Amino acid sequence: MNWVIENLPLIGQRTLEHLALSIPPIVLSFVLSVPIGWLANRYRWSRGVLLTVLGLLYAIPSLPLFVVLPIILGTGLRDSVNVIVALTLYGIALMVRTTADALGSVSSDVTQSATAMGFSPWTRFWRVDLPLAGPVLLAGIRVVAVSTVSLVTVGAVLGIKSLGLLFTDGLQRNIVAEVATGMVATIALALVIDFALVLAGRMLMPWTRTVSPKRERRELPVDEAVTA
Repeated sequence: MNWVIENLPLIGQRTLEHLALSIPPIVLSFVLSVPIGWLANRYRWSRGVLLTVLGLLYAIPSLPLFVVLPIILGTGLRDSVNVIVALTLYGIALMVRTTADALGSVSSDVTQSATAMGFSPWTRFWRVDLPLAGPVLLAGIRVVAVSTVSLVTVGAVLGIKSLGLLFTDGLQRNIVAEVATGMVATIALALVIDFALVLAGRMLMPWTRTVSPKRERRELPVDEAVTA
């Protein structure tokens, strides 16, 4: 406990560094996975190829990937860009299948009704398909977030600053409190990000909130005629 109190500034600094490495891959993997998942869902011939190839990305060991990327990108071994790119690839590997399944779960009756109302494919995607697929997409990005926060710690083996340095430094100096602090802080950060995603989901998708049977049913964020 004394070590924690004496090193609070260091723990705070490592937490912020860890957060800075975690947020970009989470956001990028979601943004990039949506169009790829749409493509996999829209054209059946591409589904198997895309999901298989991208799924194999997650089978690549993280540490070797962190070492190989600097050669490909022309960056330094300890450059944070390597971690962000690697974790974005892992996030896409997890998120694309979820996106394709989420968009594929939208009822054909709803999409046909939207088309009959004159919605263009682009408008239908933003106003019908994406909102209805939202809950599944949220579940997928939560998994990506927890995975990303965990994998960031691997970069500490190469000296990349994050909460993972508390592990490596604590093991080298045999300070159990430092190792334990790194573990607890990493878990806490993952929980905070997960909670933030859940909160954002409730704000952006109010129709997913539990409604009492006695209360009036909430409307979905699409025209009433589409959801009727």
